[in-house]
Amino acid sequence: MKNSFLVILIVSFSISVFSSAGVCQAPQKEEKAKKDNAKAALESLEKELKEGDLVELRKAAEGGNPIAQWVLGNRYCNGKGVPLDYKEAAKWFRKSAEQGNVKAQRDLGLLFRDGQGVPQDCKEAVKWFQKAAEQGDVGAQCNLGVLFYEGPGVPQDYKEAAKWFQKAAEQGNTKAQFNLALMFYKGQGVPQDYSEGAKWYRKAAEQGDANGQNNLGCKFERGQGVPQDYKEAVKWYRKAAEQGYAAAQFNLALMFYKGLGVGQDYKEAATWFQRAAEQGHAEAQYNLGQHFYHGLGVSLDYTEAAKWYRKAAEQGDANAQHNLGVLLENGQSVPRDEKEAVEWHRKAAEQGLAEAENSVGFAYAKGRGVPTDFQEAAGWFRKAAEQGYARAQYNLGLLFHSGQGVPKDYDETAKWYRKAAEQGYADAQNDLGVLYLKGQGVVQDDREAANWYRKAAEQGHAMAQHNLSALLYTGKGVPKDYVESGKWCRLAAEQGNTKAQYDLALMFARGRGVPQDNTQAYMWFSLAATAGHNDAAKKRDSIAKKMTKKQIAKAQKLVAEWKPSKPKILIKDIRLDTALSTSSLQGQTKK
Repeated sequence: MKNSFLVILIVSFSISVFSSAGVCQAPQKEEKAKKDNAKAALESLEKELKEGDLVELRKAAEGGNPIAQWVLGNRYCNGKGVPLDYKEAAKWFRKSAEQGNVKAQRDLGLLFRDGQGVPQDCKEAVKWFQKAAEQGDVGAQCNLGVLFYEGPGVPQDYKEAAKWFQKAAEQGNTKAQFNLALMFYKGQGVPQDYSEGAKWYRKAAEQGDANGQNNLGCKFERGQGVPQDYKEAVKWYRKAAEQGYAAAQFNLALMFYKGLGVGQDYKEAATWFQRAAEQGHAEAQYNLGQHFYHGLGVSLDYTEAAKWYRKAAEQGDANAQHNLGVLLENGQSVPRDEKEAVEWHRKAAEQGLAEAENSVGFAYAKGRGVPTDFQEAAGWFRKAAEQGYARAQYNLGLLFHSGQGVPKDYDETAKWYRKAAEQGYADAQNDLGVLYLKGQGVVQDDREAANWYRKAAEQGHAMAQHNLSALLYTGKGVPKDYVESGKWCRLAAEQGNTKAQYDLALMFARGRGVPQDNTQAYMWFSLAATAGHNDAAKKRDSIAKKMTKKQIAKAQKLVAEWKPSKPKILIKDIRLDTALSTSSLQGQTKK
């Protein structure tokens, strides 16, 4: 996903135990019991001070009690019983921290990191985090790891970052476990080891960490560090998604869309895309727009599609910007606005989206929303063409053929038509056939012309079907075959190709390649005449002289009932190639 999600969560901190240095070493069990007792006593004192009278608390803090100083700082930090005042919080945290209170050291580090109550100073933040981290504070260890990873306040040092993440991870801190897993996957500060990375993601995931669950799901989907298992991937995505984690909701939706690990279910996919989209997830908004546009799992609704495309577009999603432009330029579910359409296409084009680059070029070529400028059009077509976008390659070929915005050059025309044609673009295949027939930019070759016409014709390209029909009728480049010619001519005529309608009428009139049929001849001459063919009306009137009134009435009824098929607007499909993992490191925040 070109996506990365920065997740800063509010978490509660582990309690650290104060211990005094002693000369004698107690047995391990006795030492543990002493620590547990000290921890309980400390928790009891903290609770008493937190819940006690503010006057008494302040008195104890002013008397130098480090726990009271930390508790008072915490109150100022949270505005509990006192006005919110980070400056006062920093003052009391510093007093407590200088006496060695681990929580105060950690929280003073947070204030320096965030510039709250003190000037922002990552170097000072590192100093206080380090003091607390060396006493075993898990939050400080995790945050110190983040600072070493990112480099503010200390030289960037992945090895040192991994060391502190490991210390916090081994104490069960889910954020550190997640970060350590990420470093193992990337091989930063530790040897790259997908299995070790998956192990730490699992530890975070099993404690309910949504980020860890999402990324563990991703690893099962890809088979990185664990056997590929789509059902396991779905299981972990669902756990994170049900906690409201938008990235996991998006990933789960993709699994339902693709039918991986679950039965393919567009309705369920749309449901999860919607949940992520409502949280502002841009790619989910785009895909939800696609569901509404195509009626996948939801009722077809262009207005809803436009709404979600716009939301994603406003967040900078290039595909959504392009699709919103398509709707605006066609007036589909939104008022037609060619100027705004170009603006959205341009935003997407400036991100390098080839489809959008082509659309901007098309706008300049046609003067839609911008002044006509073939030179500008050629520039945008070339950008998209050089990315391999077939439609733009064809459009650039057209400009070289006509000499608009670029010098007229049949060699260049043939080059760009061929690139598009070899990708299966039917317009280019047909026009490349024309170049071979005429010997423009290529050596004249009727067989090659027929070859390219056929490729386009088999894709339903009406002009190519008519062109192939003409070669088959005359035996040019292919064996003469009236029946085959009639077949292709009819296919083109039924799509509304005027020349094909006229030629098909001639074939019915003569009984060549099709059974002789004056009714059919009258019908097709009439349709061609209506479309503006110069000779068709005269031919129709001539054939009518050979027909009965009943036959003419039947032919006229056929004309009235005939309708050509309508082309569909092309629009991008659901995005399935998005990166699925969360890649940002996570730090602790103030309680």
